Amino acid sequence: MKNLDYYDFLQISPHAEADTIHRVFRFLAARLHPDNPESGDPEKFHLLKKAYDVLSNPTLRADYDLTRENEVHQPVPLSNSIDFMDSVEGELNRRLALLALLYFRRRAYPWSPEVTLTEVETRMGFPRDYLEFTTWYLQKKGYIIRADNSDFTLTADGLDFVETQRVNIPTLNKLLTSGIGPSTTNSVATSNAFNPATTPIVVPPPMTHPAERRANKSDRRVNLPDRRVSTRDRRAQ
Repeated sequence: MKNLDYYDFLQISPHAEADTIHRVFRFLAARLHPDNPESGDPEKFHLLKKAYDVLSNPTLRADYDLTRENEVHQPVPLSNSIDFMDSVEGELNRRLALLALLYFRRRAYPWSPEVTLTEVETRMGFPRDYLEFTTWYLQKKGYIIRADNSDFTLTADGLDFVETQRVNIPTLNKLLTSGIGPSTTNSVATSNAFNPATTPIVVPPPMTHPAERRANKSDRRVNLPDRRVSTRDRRAQ
């Protein structure tokens, strides 16, 4: 196998059926083909063809699966080092971990940035039931997209949040650098980052330049009727 996981490269389940493998291959082949001026990549296209040749052949796939089973090991769940279950603190950590997970996928596989719900559940190390509120919130913020098949994708706004807030949130920075982080030192910073305070906009009254004010006063004096002339006219009558 030599370090390349064919299933991971095609972003499909190890239990995917032949039709699924063929459909994903055609989709990625159109993107990675060297003749594609926008996204063509000869090296990745070669790897894609190699992966498809193995997975589309039942005999070769069986041999590959056996080798893969002996080589592949699951990463340590993030829940081993981060508290995801402690009330508000745990919820904030769940949001950060999901964003970090989707960020890694977006950077590594820009042509296929989706992460399945099963993979999220496995990497974070707790049941998917605890993700419903987390994913709802991040969708409402516009940081992630959830497809009909429950695959998750990081949006541009989500990417901006991760890259701009990592310096302010220790847990997020740890997740992005080493995959581990504290869980009780930055709840205030995290909450403020997700919900920045808004400053009311105060519109000052229009300012008039002193010279303009003097000119306006002069104009008012000029426009006043000449009361003295009126008085002389009355005495003359």
